[in-house]
Amino acid sequence: MLNVVIFGAPGSGKGTQSELIEKKYGLVHLSTGDILRAEIARGTDIGKLADGLISKGQFIPDDLMIDILNGQIDQYPTAKGFIFDGFPRTVPQADALDSMLKRRNIRVSIMLNIDVDTNELVKRLINRGKTSGRSDDNLQTIHQRIQVYETKTLPVIQFYDRQHKHHRIQGTGTMEEVFERICKEIDSVIS
Repeated sequence: MLNVVIFGAPGSGKGTQSELIEKKYGLVHLSTGDILRAEIARGTDIGKLADGLISKGQFIPDDLMIDILNGQIDQYPTAKGFIFDGFPRTVPQADALDSMLKRRNIRVSIMLNIDVDTNELVKRLINRGKTSGRSDDNLQTIHQRIQVYETKTLPVIQFYDRQHKHHRIQGTGTMEEVFERICKEIDSVIS
């Protein structure tokens, strides 16, 4: 089973690249952002909590996010593997993901870190906000999200470095160029 953690700052292209990986390798794409936005759209209790936190550029509490993700994994008992997009964002989440997968006798195969310069990230997110209507794609929230990413999520890179699963991907260039780099890294762990 191939389980991919796709990692990077907001605007790095995780969602776009996850869709390409999903198609090529036949994996289930679990985007925590998409899952939470669906909860918000349905007006659920989880959605209301998530909306308040996300609009401020903050994270959902770990235990809640882990429960949500665990339920999502259970919905795909015959999956060839998963792409974890937007999770884990903290070391406790990475530990929890390892534990959750271990109970299923599976593991994270590779962590792909899409690396993009901060100025490029801001430009991408501002442009996305103009077309997507996402409330979290405004300048103030963008800077907050990047700051939270840098302080809370960069230690996750060290977590996967220690497991020899971290692969840095240069995230600039065309979508196809970035995807080619990603495929090279994935193929190196499945061959």
